[in-house]
Amino acid sequence: MAEAKRLMPIILKWEGGYVNNPLDRGGETNKGITLAAWQAFGHNVSEKLVSVTEGKKTWCNVTKSLYEMTGEQWLEIFKNGYWNRWKADRIIDQSVANILVDWVWSSGIHGIKIPQKLLGLQADGTVGEKTLEAVNASEPSAIFAGIKEARLEFVKALSASNPSQACFLSGWKNRINDFNYIP
Repeated sequence: MAEAKRLMPIILKWEGGYVNNPLDRGGETNKGITLAAWQAFGHNVSEKLVSVTEGKKTWCNVTKSLYEMTGEQWLEIFKNGYWNRWKADRIIDQSVANILVDWVWSSGIHGIKIPQKLLGLQADGTVGEKTLEAVNASEPSAIFAGIKEARLEFVKALSASNPSQACFLSGWKNRINDFNYIP
């Protein structure tokens, strides 16, 4: 069975630290945790820091609690908000679990609905028994390849339909291409 601890370093590699890019639809984030996700997990977002400078970057009105997020807080949100959303502890193949959870991490419900369509299921956005059975019954390298291709098509379409997001396309593709099937 897949293990969350094997995906965590991959996600953290691509997420880095605090970011507040005005073009990023996720808005203010730290290690990939958006302010909305942070708040949804019950964290206080009312206290702001006037500014924070790291290297050559300065951010104003930074949410203090998000900026100071601990590793334990990150892990709680990763596991409960993303890993468990795919019920990934029940996915047999680690590579398949990794690419599925990273997709829901990066793109929300699309990371469930599109794989469900690929599996020939009703795309309801909820991972239930039928979805898990279909994932685990699929030939792992084939379903992995299909998911990876669908993710690449998804980000290309997203960039094409929303030109403000085109600046992120290269990074999205690099991230997706960093996932390789390992038997």
